[in-house]
Amino acid sequence: MNETQKEELTKKLFEIAKKEIGITYRKNDAPLPNAGSKIGGMPDVPQGFVWPWFSGKAYGEEENVSRPLSFLGQINLRDVAHLDEEGLLPKTGILSFFYELETMTWGFTPEDKGSARVFYFPTEEELSAAECPADLDESLILPELALDYQSQISLPDYGCFEADMAFEYEDYETCSTECGYTYDGWGERTKLLGYPDVIQNPMEEECERVTRGYRCGSPEDYAKIPEAEKADIKEKASNWTLLFQMGTISAEDYELMFGDCGHIYFWIKKSDLVNRNFEEAWLILQCG
Repeated sequence: MNETQKEELTKKLFEIAKKEIGITYRKNDAPLPNAGSKIGGMPDVPQGFVWPWFSGKAYGEEENVSRPLSFLGQINLRDVAHLDEEGLLPKTGILSFFYELETMTWGFTPEDKGSARVFYFPTEEELSAAECPADLDESLILPELALDYQSQISLPDYGCFEADMAFEYEDYETCSTECGYTYDGWGERTKLLGYPDVIQNPMEEECERVTRGYRCGSPEDYAKIPEAEKADIKEKASNWTLLFQMGTISAEDYELMFGDCGHIYFWIKKSDLVNRNFEEAWLILQCG
């Protein structure tokens, strides 16, 4: 790639760049305030909240077992409103994320519905700490960690980038770095919004397919989709956007890893995000 082509590619990347809200975490010496942003611990929930459960098979199991989901973390949206330049998220309230860590579903089949949940609580003053379900194993409770946020440039994965010019991965990596972006190849990045750090393949079409009731994961699964619907699925895939990505969580003697250095991605339809409907968010897990 010559200098002219390099400049052209860098310009294209700046044109399609998004802003993501990077999340880092740390151990806090004092207990965190009610409705504070955090990873782990116990969620702050409204009165009457029903803890979510999921019935599925963990590795080696032959029958479904019903288990409580683990609480991953909560975001007080006041903390990130100034970083949400497009105004995609509500300005106030709490977003709370749950996932069942024993089955650790991949999100490739409609039966995974309910294994991950997102709750939005608009009024933080009405919240108080939930009681942990007695059936939730202590090893599946994440340690309570305080959060810090930073605005970061976000770019699509090399395999997802479309351009009317030829270039190699090394060229893309070089230009992305010059734009201020660094690829997360070790499954460590946790963030809100932006493009996903793809490990395997684009996920938008998978979200559209599986939420229509079609299993993903093999050519045989794809062949079962009526031909008339395939084009519509491809078109509607662009309606999905990344809400939240979580990478490996490491704190002192605790580590939570998704597969082998993987991420979990909470996806949401753009229309649902606008309407503050988080009930139909869909989770996909990818790893190396």
